[in-house]
Amino acid sequence: MTSLGHAQGTDFSGPPALGGAKRGTRVLVLGAGLSGMLAAYELRKAGYAVTILEFQNRSGGRNITLRGGDTVTEMGGATQKVGFSSGNYLNPGPWRIPYHHQGLLHYCKAFGVQLEPFIQINQNSWLHSKSQFGGKPVRYREFNSDFNGFTAELLAKAVDQHKLDDVLTPDERAHVREAMRDWGGLTPNMRYEKSVPSSLHRGYEKARGGGLSGIPELSQPFDPADIWKSGFWRWMEFHETVDMQTTMFQPVGGMDQIGKAFTRQVQDLIHLNCKVTAIQQSESGVTVTYNDGKQGGAVQQAQADFCVCTLPLSILSQLDVQVSDDLKAAISAVPYASSVKIGLEFRRRFWEEDEQIYGGISFTDQSIGQISYPSHGIFSPGPAVLLGAYMFRAPAYELAGMSPQQRIEQALAQGEAIHPQYRKEFLNGVSFAWSRVPWTMGCCSLWSEQSRKMHYKTLCTMDKRIVLAGEHASYVGCWQEGAILSALDAVKQLHRRAKGAA
Repeated sequence: MTSLGHAQGTDFSGPPALGGAKRGTRVLVLGAGLSGMLAAYELRKAGYAVTILEFQNRSGGRNITLRGGDTVTEMGGATQKVGFSSGNYLNPGPWRIPYHHQGLLHYCKAFGVQLEPFIQINQNSWLHSKSQFGGKPVRYREFNSDFNGFTAELLAKAVDQHKLDDVLTPDERAHVREAMRDWGGLTPNMRYEKSVPSSLHRGYEKARGGGLSGIPELSQPFDPADIWKSGFWRWMEFHETVDMQTTMFQPVGGMDQIGKAFTRQVQDLIHLNCKVTAIQQSESGVTVTYNDGKQGGAVQQAQADFCVCTLPLSILSQLDVQVSDDLKAAISAVPYASSVKIGLEFRRRFWEEDEQIYGGISFTDQSIGQISYPSHGIFSPGPAVLLGAYMFRAPAYELAGMSPQQRIEQALAQGEAIHPQYRKEFLNGVSFAWSRVPWTMGCCSLWSEQSRKMHYKTLCTMDKRIVLAGEHASYVGCWQEGAILSALDAVKQLHRRAKGAA
């Protein structure tokens, strides 16, 4: 996300003040995801007459949660029935909310969505590579401590050898040396080695206890050469980007609690099973042609004064849309990322009971990419679901080309390298390949720096009576916050245009 320009705070400053609207002005909103429902909510508050057309038989868009009894049908016809136990779930789309996504957090509070902490980083989770450390996983805290410790020792040596005299004053050298000793867990002679300071950071070989048997045993750091060449520091850096920093949140009971809360605000405006096929506009209004699934696919038309279109660009680019050539080019310029998530249900929370991992993420260089442990239900008995794979790009396309059961087998086979309990404890699973989802054909927009320079402003600017919204029309792409902020900007543009046309 950082490389795509998404790792940054957001600029939410509060709900829009849409005063002076001409009552009864009609607006069609295409898509009942968060951006579409929020646009409809704010426009109706201002006095507009709003209608929402949604392709699916549900609202919420990519804000979705899978529970036992749900069915997932992919392009190509592969169908899975989710077998999770009651109370267990998988969020195949968005699954966490950064603290600075204040737009989304504002509406969660306003609409009564109960949130709880999402545990993003866990020092006791695992880091794994097929080719490093003998193919065995290592604890995040051990690697993190050793990386920091050896780095601190190198910097302390540079200070002591006066290699930094040109950039540090004598007083600064003393402070830097002290900081490196404490931060890196160095010994008094400024070495990172098997010692009390290093074991206090990375953990003891034999844990501290009580009584006669409570004497701990110090742990041996890894070879520094193995630390540098492993590349595991990339996973440490993952948690340092602003979008991945704590504190993070999740809705109690599943991410779709947000979609359901938004739906409650505008439910009477939503028309489901409406497949948009064309969007036309004139000097006086907008006409949308769609197939009405509730009427056997009958061709219908809806007319309005203005339109907020929140359809994913991957879908919109295939439709007959009457907008400027520049906007058409912008719509077609943005590909969508492929992503696969796999939820695995196990008989017990072995990651907690056997390995003391409570929430957080383990990383591997295998195709599955990540294993994320549930932040809810900690210490609960009985079955639990963990995210057994989360991947983008080439690995995602590779797994998307497999059958759902083959993907689950891959997740089990690769996950065993980190958790040998997998096979014994496995109950069932479900895979979700976003490139095979017919209503979005990808998980989110994939802007490049060049395409943003060429097309972003055009994409976000109202074209006569049509304005686009969605995570693709933001710099917070692939996040729900992007959908929120783009919707607010879109309704402001529409409101200004409507007042000017009145």
